[in-house]
Amino acid sequence: MTTSYFPAAIPRPTTPRRRATTNFCQLPATTTTTTTSFLSQSNHIRQIKNLAPHKITHQLKATNLKWAVRLRSVAQEESPTTRPKTFDAQKMVDFLYEDLPHLFDDQGIDRTAYDDRVKFRDPITKHDSISGYLFNIAMLRKLFTPDFQLHWVKQTGAYEITTRWTMVMKFVLVPWKPELVFTGTSVMGINPETNKFNSHVDYWDSIKNNDYFSVEGLVDVAKQLRYYKTPDLETPKYQILKRTANYEVRKYDPFIVVETNGDKLSGSSGFNSVAGYIFGKNSAAEKIKMTTPVFTQTFDPEVSKVSIQIVLPSEKDLNSLPAPNKAEIGLRKVEGGIAAVSKFSGKPSDQIALEKEKYLRLNLVNDGLKAKEGCLLARYNDPGRTRSFIMRNEVLIWLEEFSLEC
Repeated sequence: MTTSYFPAAIPRPTTPRRRATTNFCQLPATTTTTTTSFLSQSNHIRQIKNLAPHKITHQLKATNLKWAVRLRSVAQEESPTTRPKTFDAQKMVDFLYEDLPHLFDDQGIDRTAYDDRVKFRDPITKHDSISGYLFNIAMLRKLFTPDFQLHWVKQTGAYEITTRWTMVMKFVLVPWKPELVFTGTSVMGINPETNKFNSHVDYWDSIKNNDYFSVEGLVDVAKQLRYYKTPDLETPKYQILKRTANYEVRKYDPFIVVETNGDKLSGSSGFNSVAGYIFGKNSAAEKIKMTTPVFTQTFDPEVSKVSIQIVLPSEKDLNSLPAPNKAEIGLRKVEGGIAAVSKFSGKPSDQIALEKEKYLRLNLVNDGLKAKEGCLLARYNDPGRTRSFIMRNEVLIWLEEFSLEC
């Protein structure tokens, strides 16, 4: 089952629209440059007066030629035919909100919005034409069946628009079809002469060196090709907001768990009781479909209290579920929210799980994120039927708050 999903509608920023204003700090300082140029030339003429007479004529001719070239350059910069008098940034933003969701579907993007010589760069790919740009999109669609989500679009420069996105891809050419996740921003330059996009540069959140060609980027891709066995069962629905080198940030929908007390984070005490509930040991003798993962949750750093949980199918709600037969078993709705998640393989002991939690917390502190107390250990596989090196385990820590605005 797909473990991430994207909503059908893209949420727009709630801030009211406003007419785009030119950011003069980012435009060329033409007047200052012109004035400085003339002063420089005047000083240069004073200097050449001291030259020998037969050199003065040649030097003055060279100076006049430089003046002419610079004046023509200034005139071109100030010419209204070079840069449009108006630039409707909001129109371009609205266009991208409508167009980019079609990046990998049958409709595709509107190629007329791009210059013929549009330059595309990401850490491991580059193209310098619209045909190369469209070829890259078609190749990704065929090899990876991407799910693309657009988070936001906004103007970030005089002739620049930036987007933030998540892309989840399945590499269909290998038997285990690994899931590759990329999140980041795209900086899209606009040609002031045509009001079309003339550049598109991607920056991945998971690497530091985003320049082409990035060996770090290639390694990042290769690391995601490893095999984690995920059973074909329903999982809690979540949306990947950001993927760094060490963890993912996910937005979980609410879900319901059946739970009881456990003995330790990596333990199985209490599992038979909660599993018995879904196998029919409830007030209605109703059998409920199995899901994955099994959660164990600790609520404090001392691991003084542990809960073992099985997630119930999403079509269920608290009002329609049968009551447990045992007093120590409870039903609870988890409200969801934002969680940082670290994935690893192997059979998780308490020591391993707590070390993963400690390392995850350290990364969250370094990234300026505030984590809540406690953690969850998610185990996706039957330990008796799955080889340890392909097991999928995760440590989750709920976050106090998180924003994609930067």
